[in-house]
Amino acid sequence: MRVIMTNAKARQDYDILEKFEAGISLLGTEVKATRLGRISLKEGYARVKNGEVFLIGMHIGEYPPAGKKQHKPNRNRRLLLHKKEILYLEQKLEEKGLTLVPLSVYFNDKGRMKVELGLCRGKKSYDKREAIRKREARRQIERALKRGRPSKK
Repeated sequence: MRVIMTNAKARQDYDILEKFEAGISLLGTEVKATRLGRISLKEGYARVKNGEVFLIGMHIGEYPPAGKKQHKPNRNRRLLLHKKEILYLEQKLEEKGLTLVPLSVYFNDKGRMKVELGLCRGKKSYDKREAIRKREARRQIERALKRGRPSKK
């Protein structure tokens, strides 16, 4: 598995309740641009429309060698999920405050591009501050433990 991009902002702004793996329907130039790392998940989210799931707001930059045959960078892209998963997500998204957010994009062992989606609930600002405090405390403990260890020379 080769991770192309992770959405760090999603992990800061949302509590992730469940994760799903979805395939993504792309054009050839989009796949090549993604392999070059020309992708952004910051503004991306997913919606269920007419029994299909679409990824909206994900930016895939242009692939320069393609010349005039370029794709649209911000087009909506269809995600490939099983029907039961789509029905489950549709039911869950009707609840207040839940959002479907892309967490990461990667190529699996077979070379297929996949998107990890998270069913998320937005964090309040005080929740974000608490998470930052915990993270800083954990880092300080790790630093103290590292300094206390004798060096191996």
